[in-house]
Amino acid sequence: MTPLLLSAAMATDAIAAPDPWSYVDPELAAALKKFPQSVEDPNARNLASLRAGDANSSVSNAPELQPRKATIPGPAGQKDVPVLIVNPKPGGKNRPATIYIHGGGFVVGRADTNLQMAQDIAEATQSLVVSVDYTLAPEAVFPIAREQNYAVLAWVHENAGRLGIDRNRIAVMGDSAGGGHAAMLAIAARDRAKYKIAYQCLIYPMLDDRTGSTHRMPPHIGHFNWTETANRFGWSSLLGVPAGSASVPAGAVPARTENLAGLPPTFIGVGSIDLFFAEDIEYAKRLALSGVRTELLVVPGAYHGFDVVTRTAKLTVQFRNAWQTALRRGLA
Repeated sequence: MTPLLLSAAMATDAIAAPDPWSYVDPELAAALKKFPQSVEDPNARNLASLRAGDANSSVSNAPELQPRKATIPGPAGQKDVPVLIVNPKPGGKNRPATIYIHGGGFVVGRADTNLQMAQDIAEATQSLVVSVDYTLAPEAVFPIAREQNYAVLAWVHENAGRLGIDRNRIAVMGDSAGGGHAAMLAIAARDRAKYKIAYQCLIYPMLDDRTGSTHRMPPHIGHFNWTETANRFGWSSLLGVPAGSASVPAGAVPARTENLAGLPPTFIGVGSIDLFFAEDIEYAKRLALSGVRTELLVVPGAYHGFDVVTRTAKLTVQFRNAWQTALRRGLA
């Protein structure tokens, strides 16, 4: 009887395996089915073509939200860092500023193809936004991009008077890999104790190289848009060692940072079926237990990048309102 019982159990498990689409919010599912599904996970063979195909999303034509290209002095011994500056209120004084770091799994993306987010930040907060065009991995392994981001933070602080910026109201914000970079920057700024960050706004941030390698997710988590395979490639490219290695460069992986005390107040938002769901909740918990004022928003039925796939879905609008409200409060 035992073999028959085992076979029946195995058959039941196979039948019971849920369709990943069943976990997606219906409105977000409808939008995703219309979204191009041909994008491959990044790898060494297709990376150049993925970068070449990176296109700008819909952007605002409002005159006050048009970006200005600039370069700021890079870290010692490195080239200058390109940035885009969106300044909705030129000539103001004692205004807030936001350093925005774009996503792309550490390996794709540019400041200009992520202009819409920089414009959203500027419009919602009336802060001067500096979007960093950091050097991508694997050409630039850690800590190159972090030091470029830190150089931008230093430049904003040191030029606060000329820019009309209040040094006490400077936030960092990033989405996906940009959220990971923003978290790395906040940790570095705390440890170096020279340039203050008032707030960090992390949108489905990429915080833990072990996700998808030594920390595996159930099949419905990370099925859409950013997978375990993609995550291993992105982190391995940045770290210069395989994702999930026993030892990684110090300061490279926010989730591996033992001490989170003293970091700035934080907003973290993530979808319930995003690959980063578990690591983002864990990071938020650790921040709060370390005494950091922390706001966590989990969007039910939302996959990675859902707010890029559709800007009009009810959950997207609620999510955008939530992080914008949190960032305004953090910059107040």
